[in-house]
Amino acid sequence: MKYETLVVGALETNCYLAYCSETCSAVVIDPGADPAKIIQTIAEMELKPVLLINTHGHVDHVGANKDIKDKYGIPLCIHEADHKMLGSVLQSGLSFLLGAKASPEADRFLEDGEILDIGHQQLEVIHTPGHSPGSISLKTDGLIFSGDTLFCGGIGRTDLPGGSLKDLERSINERILCFPDDTRVLPGHGPTTTVGQERTENPFIQ
Repeated sequence: MKYETLVVGALETNCYLAYCSETCSAVVIDPGADPAKIIQTIAEMELKPVLLINTHGHVDHVGANKDIKDKYGIPLCIHEADHKMLGSVLQSGLSFLLGAKASPEADRFLEDGEILDIGHQQLEVIHTPGHSPGSISLKTDGLIFSGDTLFCGGIGRTDLPGGSLKDLERSINERILCFPDDTRVLPGHGPTTTVGQERTENPFIQ
């Protein structure tokens, strides 16, 4: 599976367009802001969105849900434990700064271990709670979209409602660092890293 990274919004969220190069079928992951930028890139790359996925429900990852869903009419997917956050997007103090719009309700709840077909490629849903109760990561051959669970040299914050440091540490150690060292980690913010690099150099991982 190939991907394109778009940095969107004031909090510089990584929105990913993950796609099958053979069919151009694509999934839009975490459209946090800047819907026009996302839509323009999809058009330039001649991609065909089939799913819209939020790795979790925080406003900087869901702020452009409405525009993307309105444009392409694709199912909005999130883990059930975070779905209520979608209804409180505009109550966040960051919503004005990010230009967020009220998110539609989810069309589909993603479950741990679920396999999503994207053209001839597949994504596996991995429940990685801690940053939020319903945080997920998405795994495909050689790479993992980690949302705000694991960053290059950092980990997700756990001081927001529903956060749990204990759960986050378990998710990282048991659900992400279990993959081979050369697995690329594509986080919700900041640069790409690898499992091996974080295992040996991340100061927050014991």
